[in-house]
Order: sequence, then structure tokens, then C-alpha cells
Amino acid sequence: MSNSSVMETLSSELASIAEGTGGAVVGVHAGGRMPASGIEWREGIVVTADHAIRREAEIKVIGAEGKTVSAALSGRDSSTDLAVLKIGESGNAIADFAESTGLKLGQVVLALGRSWRGNLVASAGIIGGLSGEWRTPRGGLLDQHIRLDLSLYPGLSGGPLVNGQGKIVGINTRGLAPGRALTIPVLTVNRVVDELLEKGHIARPYLGLAMQPVAIPETMRAKLKSTTNSGLLVVHVESEGPADKGSVLLGDVLTEIRGTALEDVGAVQDLLASAKVGDKVAIKAIRGGEPVQLSVNLGDRPGR
Repeated sequence: MSNSSVMETLSSELASIAEGTGGAVVGVHAGGRMPASGIEWREGIVVTADHAIRREAEIKVIGAEGKTVSAALSGRDSSTDLAVLKIGESGNAIADFAESTGLKLGQVVLALGRSWRGNLVASAGIIGGLSGEWRTPRGGLLDQHIRLDLSLYPGLSGGPLVNGQGKIVGINTRGLAPGRALTIPVLTVNRVVDELLEKGHIARPYLGLAMQPVAIPETMRAKLKSTTNSGLLVVHVESEGPADKGSVLLGDVLTEIRGTALEDVGAVQDLLASAKVGDKVAIKAIRGGEPVQLSVNLGDRPGR
């Protein structure tokens, strides 16, 4: 097959994929300078990028036939950059999915979205990086880290990534890693969508503290019979928060949570990532030069 024939075949296949999948792609107008894109994930349920939702009322969704409908925000989660909207009858196609675990480095993929006027737009490229589970900077867990090597133009966030079989493998975004286009895999989206539809937010445990690392003097370590060189100084306790209810005080120096030494705030975030709302955690601290044992029931982080 000649080079021109290969290019022609590839072009025809990409055009066919865009046409076949585009029926489930919508534009989302929610107060930003640019509209976002979205996907009719299930009948009457649109999933889009959370960072594109600038207002929570008067949201409009424009579909494949140019029909504009009103949408109600059902829930949003900034940690995975996902938001769920409910719409009435739209006439849009329902997305066809595939698990992202079948992706391979270097595979050709297509990012789809809709322009301000509702026209279908596309950007082609390849899978630029793949790895396992990834914890986002905001604490959300993606079941797979999928980095894209393509131009994710303004307005394409919230739209689908489509594989060579014309199936959606995830939602694209620039809202999770500055300067990088990533895809939130289908498995993650389904998990987040189910919880947002049920609760309106994602339940994530928190302590209700602000802390900063401090060194523990050698004399103090000797007195406490501890080899811990550092701890976390409590500089703020949220009123009526989990730590406040657990008797953590301003000025306490936390040295251990669940038996893990605390050398930086990242250690606390890692521990919370593996915990659940309602878990009781044992905390060792120094208060007024004396060791204290505390117990805190983790609360559900307020807000989104």
C-alpha cells in the first residue's frame, strides 16, 4: 500500500470515528469565557470538566443537532475535575465506552469537543504516557494516569478521548496538571459519577488542621525517648472540626498518626488518602513538652 493510500485510509477512519462518536458530545455553557465540552454519559446525564463550571445556575448544554437545553448541576468534584449535569430529553446519542486499560503508548487517539456555536471539533495525537494509579494534586485518585500528546484546545476540556475503535476511553482535561493534557479514565468517571449522583459530592476524610513542619530538639527527643527528629506544629484548628472535637490544640506538635512518623504535611495527606470518613485515628503529640495520646474521628471534608 502506498503512503498516500495509508494516509487516505487513516484520514477516512478518523473522520468516520469523529462522525460516529460526535453524537454523544455536547457543548457546556456555564459562565466561562470559553464553553467546555461534555459527554452524554447516560440518558439525561452529562459529564464535563469541573474547572469549566463558573456558575452553578443557568447552565446550558448544546447537542449534536444544535438543540440547546437547560442543565442542573447534580454534583462536582474538583479533585478529579469532574462535574455531573442533569438534562431533560436531548435527542443526543449515548456514549459507547471501552476500558482505558487497553491503551498502549503511541496509539493514535482523537479528542473531540464542541465549539461555541455547537460545531463538532477534533484534535488528533497519540498516547504520550501511561502508568498506574495517580493521586492528583487535589487529592483525587485516577485509576490510570493517561498523558496525551495532542493539542487540547480551549473548550475541549470535558470532551472525550476516543480510541481507534471509535469508543470513548475517558474525559480530557487540562485542569489537573498545569501545562499537561490528561485523560480521566472511564473507570474513574463511572465511580465519581455514581457518588455525585447519590451524594452531590465525594466523601473525603479530613482532620480540620493547618500544620507546618518543625524540628524536635535533641533534649526533647531524649526526654520523650523518641528518635523522631521532626513533627508538625498545629497552627490552626478548625472550629467544630474533627481535630477540634478530638481535643487537638493550637500549638500541639503531632509526631505520629496511626503509627506513622510525621515529617511533612504530605505524610498526613498520604494517610488520609487511604482512610475513610468516620475512621478513628490514633495521634501522638507533644503538648507543653509532654507526650499526649489523642484520638480523632475523621470527618467528611466540606465543600467540593
